[in-house]
Amino acid sequence: MNIKEIYNILNKKIPCELSCPWDNDGLMCCPDGEREVKKVLITLDVTGSAISYAKENGYDLIISHHPFIFKGLRAINSDSHTALGAMELIKGDISVMSFHTRLDAVEGGVNDTLCSMLGLSKIIPFGEEGIGRIGELPEKMSLSEFSQKVKDMLGAPALLVADGKREVRRVAVLGGEGGDDIEAAREAEADTYLSGRLGYHNMTDAPEKRINLIEAGHFYTEFPVCFTLERMLKEIDPKINAEVYFSNRIMCV
Repeated sequence: MNIKEIYNILNKKIPCELSCPWDNDGLMCCPDGEREVKKVLITLDVTGSAISYAKENGYDLIISHHPFIFKGLRAINSDSHTALGAMELIKGDISVMSFHTRLDAVEGGVNDTLCSMLGLSKIIPFGEEGIGRIGELPEKMSLSEFSQKVKDMLGAPALLVADGKREVRRVAVLGGEGGDDIEAAREAEADTYLSGRLGYHNMTDAPEKRINLIEAGHFYTEFPVCFTLERMLKEIDPKINAEVYFSNRIMCV
């Protein structure tokens, strides 16, 4: 199966109609669409180290969540790390396809993956774009118990937790940057909202707003979808050798 064939299948499974209007993703770099795909590197971010790893280990394709090219390139030279990465990819004959907000929104994507890991049921979308999810735990938990569950589940080195003085049962989740959707989570009657980043002032106001807020880190709330992409790819072609790459560069010290 070649690059274009894989992209066409994934494009149907994760349709671009679900993308936010401001987004940019898709087949971002494609030196040779007819190249047969034997090895795929799956990563949250197309970092320079991810590109180097793909080149050194003979990968044909990189699939990412965050777009390799988000803002338009004004020049192709070594002054831009994105342009430099593009040149390295083209020299290595490696393609990149990214699936961003449409992977957040699609059934089974970023936020449904989080719901599944948490064991939530009765799941419904929430938020202006319908990207977030709300579901219910099998039974109530204290905020301390739930926070430890989240930390262990995501492998996050630390969490920021704001106590809204509520037991945890009805949970809203939104991987990545979720500060703009706190009110939507409240309106959907969530007692607890888990996201990657929510913001200092929002978390300071949690007791008055009567909602528990948990920041688990942008990377850690979205990274699990890489394993969802790996499973999706194996369903497309079991012969493909796929590997998930840990692209996080932000340390907790």
